[in-house]
Amino acid sequence: MPSIRWIFALVCIGVALRPSEGARILSVNVFPGRSHWMMISAILEELLARGHEVTVICNYPRKEQHPNYTEIVIAPIYDFWAKSVKVDSLYDLTEISIHSMIMNFLYPLGLETAEYAFTRPNVMEFLRNDQTRFDLLLAEQFYQESYLMLAHKYNVPIVSIGTFGFAQYMGPMMGLMNAWSHVPHEFLPFTDRMSLYQRTYNAFVSTYEQILRSWYYMPRQEAMAAKYFSFLPGPLPRVADLERRVSVVLLNSYAPLTTTRARIPGLVPVGGLHIKEPKRLPDSLQTFIDDATDGVIYFSLGTNLRSADLPPEKLAVILSVFGRMKQRVVWKFEDERIKNLPPNVLVRSWLPQSDILGHPNVKVFITHGGLLGTQEGVHRAVPMVGIPIYCDQHLNMNKATLGGYAVKLYFPNITEESFRWALDEVLYNPSYRANMERVSQIFRDRPVPALDEAIYWIEYVERYKGAPQLRSAGLDLPWISFALLDVAGLVLVVLAAVAWVLYKFVSLFKRGKPKRKHE
Repeated sequence: MPSIRWIFALVCIGVALRPSEGARILSVNVFPGRSHWMMISAILEELLARGHEVTVICNYPRKEQHPNYTEIVIAPIYDFWAKSVKVDSLYDLTEISIHSMIMNFLYPLGLETAEYAFTRPNVMEFLRNDQTRFDLLLAEQFYQESYLMLAHKYNVPIVSIGTFGFAQYMGPMMGLMNAWSHVPHEFLPFTDRMSLYQRTYNAFVSTYEQILRSWYYMPRQEAMAAKYFSFLPGPLPRVADLERRVSVVLLNSYAPLTTTRARIPGLVPVGGLHIKEPKRLPDSLQTFIDDATDGVIYFSLGTNLRSADLPPEKLAVILSVFGRMKQRVVWKFEDERIKNLPPNVLVRSWLPQSDILGHPNVKVFITHGGLLGTQEGVHRAVPMVGIPIYCDQHLNMNKATLGGYAVKLYFPNITEESFRWALDEVLYNPSYRANMERVSQIFRDRPVPALDEAIYWIEYVERYKGAPQLRSAGLDLPWISFALLDVAGLVLVVLAAVAWVLYKFVSLFKRGKPKRKHE
């Protein structure tokens, strides 16, 4: 008899692949992050393949036209690294505090990129257009909350894409209380096994960010929505209320790469949906890797961190170590004119990372610990040397080291000795490969392929014009009731009343007791 899991898988796939009349979907993705777009575009392409009409506000135009695809391109792309991030070098973010990460990095980045998109004439022309109609809003859940007002304009349900994975604010947003005792904040370098000090600090940081988001960040998103949607007949709903109307959040995470936590049906983990079967590499690259008899080390710091911007002393360390390795090295290095390049090192300004990691000769992946890269490394079962710099990269690499499939290096302390040790440890200690094989199998073992599940839930929400059946009743409670503070207060009042009654009873008893006469 087939197992329950396989029956569920067949039902989900059957529903997901059934013929569809095609919904009219509006997708809003104003943050100009190339890695974020990799996940979003994979979803959009699958929606097109299944016959849906997609209109998208985005930064990256499609290479080829499609009859069901309409795009409103934000151009020129906003250079948020130069305009929003107030540091001399991205590598300085290694030392940044949580407060600065939020207030001087993420919030300005989100607010400025969101407002920049509003100021594009083609975007505003589209927003003011009253002729279009849609069935669903598909919005990235990453610092663009003011655009949720489009759900009010078109009276449609919302599915959001959490490209960053699970963030602490998503719990209360979906009616779930975060468990700070074992779920670390996404910017903290902790695991789910925290000491007393770490749990205390985690609770403090999580509370602090929740207050900042409620009292500082969201009011600015509210003001932005009021300004740029003022043409709509009022009164306009609060953006915070629209956020609480989100039916499903498609989370870019999946076990065992994320902390195990309680969740509700509307939080759906679909991490790794962008990963396809590996393709043949360009001829010169294919030959370079095929002929590597001792294996290949692949090195990439992602789309935002540039290897070409490495401090000169760190670059010299890395080149010196690579030159003494018997393995070949394939390095995503943005300036192909780099000097003093060892003969065993090949650099390219762009590389098909997922396809390279799928080659059997690749033995080690040197990574900054970004979410998509970590997923690709695990999916392809390539052990890692992690050099995290900011945000969730530390958490991702801590999870990897705890799982025994990566070595983590602290960037400011990298020396020739530590860098060579890390590479040798991962190359020649078989436990890293064995642990990675196990973790990779768990990551790929799913009842339904990630992309199919994402599309299923999008079509589910559109099919039922929302998903109130997935919505937690906790969203309708005031926060005092949601956190059971009213119950705790009632218990304290009752205990205080009982203590007062006992005190009065004891006092009366003492006063009424006859005093013994002295003889």
